[in-house]
Amino acid sequence: MLFNSYQFIFLFLPITAIAFFIAAQFNYHLAIACLGIASLVFYSSWHYSDLYILLPSIAANYLAGYWLARLTSRPKKTLLILSIATNLAILGYFKYANFSIDNWNSISSWQLSNDKITLPLGISFFTFTQIAYLVDSYRSKVKEFNPIHYLLFVTYFPHLIAGPILHHHDTISQFQERKIYRWNSRNVTIGLLLFTIGLFKKVILADGVVGYVTPIFNAAKEGLVPSFGDSWLGALAYTVQLYFDFSGYSDMAVGLSLLFNIKLPINFNSPYQSVNITEFWRRWHITLSNFLRDYLYIPLGGNRHGQFRRYLNLLITMLIGGLWHGAGWTFILWGGLHGIYLVIHHSWQSIRKKLGQDLTQSSWWGRLAGRLITFIAVVIAWVLFRSENLNTAWLILRSMFTIPTMDLFVKFEILESPTAAIFWTTSLLCIAWFMPNSQSLIRSVKQTIDPIHVFNKYGFKSDKLHKNEIDKITSLPQLFQNHQIWHHWTIGFTLPIIFVLVAISESQSIKEFIYFNF
Repeated sequence: MLFNSYQFIFLFLPITAIAFFIAAQFNYHLAIACLGIASLVFYSSWHYSDLYILLPSIAANYLAGYWLARLTSRPKKTLLILSIATNLAILGYFKYANFSIDNWNSISSWQLSNDKITLPLGISFFTFTQIAYLVDSYRSKVKEFNPIHYLLFVTYFPHLIAGPILHHHDTISQFQERKIYRWNSRNVTIGLLLFTIGLFKKVILADGVVGYVTPIFNAAKEGLVPSFGDSWLGALAYTVQLYFDFSGYSDMAVGLSLLFNIKLPINFNSPYQSVNITEFWRRWHITLSNFLRDYLYIPLGGNRHGQFRRYLNLLITMLIGGLWHGAGWTFILWGGLHGIYLVIHHSWQSIRKKLGQDLTQSSWWGRLAGRLITFIAVVIAWVLFRSENLNTAWLILRSMFTIPTMDLFVKFEILESPTAAIFWTTSLLCIAWFMPNSQSLIRSVKQTIDPIHVFNKYGFKSDKLHKNEIDKITSLPQLFQNHQIWHHWTIGFTLPIIFVLVAISESQSIKEFIYFNF
């Protein structure tokens, strides 16, 4: 059951929301349990057998975290190491066993049998989420151990399959706030708007360019060398496909959660507008970047042991980040390439600092050059990320950097409609480069539907007017005689309806989100 499927939008989501708020009228523990059960139903709708992995993992990690918060000294550290090792071993078995056996068989005459192991959905995300919980428990940052809250924390359906990676203390504290169990029309408005913006990004924008990506990468996979134009067009089309696919999912996850008055962390923030690679990783998959920084890079020593160790730690962190995304040499090299990018950037910053330059100041042309260089570097790396094997990536990258003749420069041999591909790819790149992101749009919409803002704007000014006093005002009919106010309050409901109808009418097939594969 995908966020962009009919079953989810018209069946699962309305039933879950109604059940949650009805249950909340009786008991908030019942509402939490209701949401937890719905999340398990959502997860099991793909492969119910995956519950046999998810539920024992939740139980074991909950108990480990409970004891980590109570033990002291050596047993505490031993339990942490064993718990993390167990989580990584399970993840390693399901995600990397096939990859390891294939590589062993390719270099050894002693062949191992390789019965293909099915990867449980979302295992990378719920494993990292629970490792963070274990470390936070060890550091005494976890104060609340309600098992139902923990179950929902791990399985909460807006984030379970493809993130964001949550921190226990941030999420559980929201479950304890009674206000989340009351219907909030403002949150529903914003949540629906965010969800449908994400749906539009996924179904119309991301899925709309898939047809320009797949033929080029498939041709290279079959050994056909794409032209200079084909290779760049395929790489750029995938760059925008991945951007709007992941951006769309991130918007939908945050929007869905807001319907239940629960705030998820922002996981995507216009990364293609970054002026350097460090900023890119502060904007792309933000919660994963924070996890790798807090639970890997800093424990390795961070930048505390000299420049060489800092660069080594960056490379190790990004190699592991690449391997986390997938079991393949292309992912490992993708992570390693980003590690090299980060080393180059920090080296350049170090040189500038030694020359006495102010790192906080930069010229407009410097920022423009930085944005262009960063974007090209990211596009090159995405070719590795998308390719199914190293030979595919090599053929495309070689064509991208083989200086062509004028004829080959404009020659497109693989796509049937290269003009349409160029138009759509260029249009989406302009949106990613120059348009405000969803967070910016929502901030402006928040004002238009904020009761205080509306009251003040249309003549009900009072410095002492608070939200809890609005219900006491008896002149609401007079207030809503102004048609402009109706516009403000309905924008969050009419736009989602339009977006949903357009997205559904244009969708030829329901496609998975790219990050569902990780």
